Parts: sequence; C-alpha cells; structure tokens
Amino acid sequence: MTSYTSLANKLNLPKDLPITPDWSAAADFLQLIVDHSLNTQPVTILECSSGLTSLMLSRCCQINQQGQVYSLENGKEYALKTQAHLDHHQLAQYATIIHAPLEAYVIGERNYSWYRINEIPQQAIDMLVIDGPPGFIQKHSRYPALPLLWNKLADHCTIFLDDAAREEEQELVTMWLQEYPDLKHEYIDTERGCSILIINK
Repeated sequence: MTSYTSLANKLNLPKDLPITPDWSAAADFLQLIVDHSLNTQPVTILECSSGLTSLMLSRCCQINQQGQVYSLENGKEYALKTQAHLDHHQLAQYATIIHAPLEAYVIGERNYSWYRINEIPQQAIDMLVIDGPPGFIQKHSRYPALPLLWNKLADHCTIFLDDAAREEEQELVTMWLQEYPDLKHEYIDTERGCSILIINK
C-alpha cells in the first residue's frame, strides 16, 4: 500500500509534510498524480484546491526541470498555509497559489458556486486535478470544473477527480461523459476513488 512516507522518499522530500488525514488527499491518489506528472512531464498543471498535492506536484516539476502548478484555493487561510509550506520546502518557484473565492455561476439552468477563474493561466492546461470545492457547498459541487475550463484544456489534457467513490462524484462524471464525447474515462479503486478522464480530440 502506498504511504505518505514512501511518496516523500520517492520525491526526496522531508518527512515533515503537512499531512492532515481528514483534509489531505489520500496517499494512493497522490501516487497516481505524481506518477502521471513524472511520466508525462506536463507543462501547465491546474488544481482545484491546494495543500499536499501542491507540494508534491511542485516537486515533480522541479524533478522534471519544467512545469508550473497553479492552485485555486477559496480559503485565504489555506492559501497562505500552502504558500508557507512551499516556501519552507523551497518549491515556491514551481507553484502559484491563487486565492480564488467562490463566485456565482449559472450553468445550463442551475446555479453553482465555484472558484473565481480570472487569474488562471492563459496557456493550455495539460493536467487538471480536481479535489475541491468541498462537497457540502452544493450538490455536484465539482461539476462546474469542466463547463468553466473546457476551452482552456489542452487536447491531450488528463483530468484526475478525487473522491470519485462518492455518489455525487459518480453522477457528475456521468454528466461530463454525456456532455463531452471527447472524454475517455477510467475509474481507479483507490481509498476514496479516482476518476481519470482523458481528452482525445
């Protein structure tokens, strides 16, 4: 079983990582995104939420000698904490933590709250990691990611959705697959479930 310690060792990171079991991504999900980042060397990585994923993806960019992580974080306190950890581990040059408060959007006929996106990078996104916003905010809380970001995703973009074992995440994946026929989907049976969606335009 993948552990935080083995991941830290693999990336040559110290063991004083900011791990909080209730909020940090599970180690097996981190293993998936770390392996993908090291194997494919994406140039532009966007993640919805921030924290341990930001540190590990930034370390991957450092190892790859290319790439930049952009993290949307609605909580200012969490954004500052993540930035402090990046500074502590000397990884700040590989990550941009964007304080992105939740804003109102209308998608189809439904109202959603999702991250403000006016500060996301202009270049095409090669890798998208969706681990926020929290599910308690609204039904299908993470659904807006693709409608709002679709035109910014590279033709080869790979999307990782955490917590995909939850019923609402399974429902929103079904919605995405119906709305975006260029998507290919694979479900990975991790601790919390991971849906991997690959764009094949």
